[in-house]
Amino acid sequence: MTERLYYHDSFLREFDAKVLSCKQEGARWRVVLDRTAFYPASGGQPFDTGKLGSANVVEVADVDHDEVVHFTDREVPLGPIHGKIDWERRFDHIQQHSGQHLLSAAFVELFKMPTVSFHLGKEYCSIDLVAPAVEQSHVEAAERRTNEILFDDRPIKILFGTAQELAAAGVRKEVDRAGVLRAIEVEGFDRQPCGGTHVVRTGQIGAILLRSVEKAKGNWRVEFVCGYRAVRAARTDASLLNESAKLLSCSTAEVPGMVSRALEERQAGYHARQRMTEQLAEVQALMLLATEGRVGKEGRPGVVSQVLSDADPSYMRLLAMKITAQPHVRAILGTREGHVVFAQTAGLGADMSALLKESLAIADGKGGGSRDFAQGSLPDGKRVESVLEHALQRLEKLGA
Repeated sequence: MTERLYYHDSFLREFDAKVLSCKQEGARWRVVLDRTAFYPASGGQPFDTGKLGSANVVEVADVDHDEVVHFTDREVPLGPIHGKIDWERRFDHIQQHSGQHLLSAAFVELFKMPTVSFHLGKEYCSIDLVAPAVEQSHVEAAERRTNEILFDDRPIKILFGTAQELAAAGVRKEVDRAGVLRAIEVEGFDRQPCGGTHVVRTGQIGAILLRSVEKAKGNWRVEFVCGYRAVRAARTDASLLNESAKLLSCSTAEVPGMVSRALEERQAGYHARQRMTEQLAEVQALMLLATEGRVGKEGRPGVVSQVLSDADPSYMRLLAMKITAQPHVRAILGTREGHVVFAQTAGLGADMSALLKESLAIADGKGGGSRDFAQGSLPDGKRVESVLEHALQRLEKLGA
């Protein structure tokens, strides 16, 4: 059984131990010590990293709550060894994990909303709450209450006892494991079973900042950051807000109003452009029908064939629809970028999808659609003329 030094001292940065075994597993080595300060991944808190001698510890795992396994990037000798924790990573996890305890307790105290899961990510942390709904007022109140406990700088104690003893001491969450268990007590606020690393006093968490709330898997997910992460997040938010204010030539307080106004103007501009594009397509369709359309012989449909410059695929599709809205006509269109549309007035005899696939095949293009409207593209836009010409020749042969 591995002695877990972090159970008693979460601030232990270096320690001495004995290597009991070291076995290679793929590109890594599996190392077991008689004692360790390295925390293994558990309960939503990630594992520690650091050094064992000259070897880098890249992962730490818990095996049946009995043995802690350290995975290293190289072999370490059996016998005495010195371990060193990556303190920056450890302290970040301590702040986030301790903050989560207080935040979860605040939601229970204020709103009877229990936490069912906790995730400690690289940038943000989250808890999932069981509740009919979590409103912004709940978020703000829980954040304020948690920060009150932080600013009180209350001591955090480690308790040991059986499940029955911890329950009698007022531990918030029931535990069904046997033997001696570990719990964390925040003076006058919360007691909860936990094997993770924690601060000694709540003030060491610094501050907590709740970022967002959303529905997730039937519960409510609250995203938050603590300590240095909260400072970084606030600094990033402030920088972005200041930059936005500069771009909008307004104060930071005026940014939301200016953004709202800009969005309204953009939406109005979008609708205006849509109307103008529709009108342009109608005019261009009539011009092409009048000047470029091939008049059908012996009752055959007329054909408009054109390679368009500076036209995106959406406009070309719109133009084809405007052309074929006229009776007894087909549109065989392409762009210099290699986009192609074949269309016809509904009910005409040819199959535009089959014609498109056959024509694109000569230039390694792909596409498809319906009998009256098909579209596709080819990898080399320089071959678009040959594709359109092939389609015109096939229509001529079909006599459709």
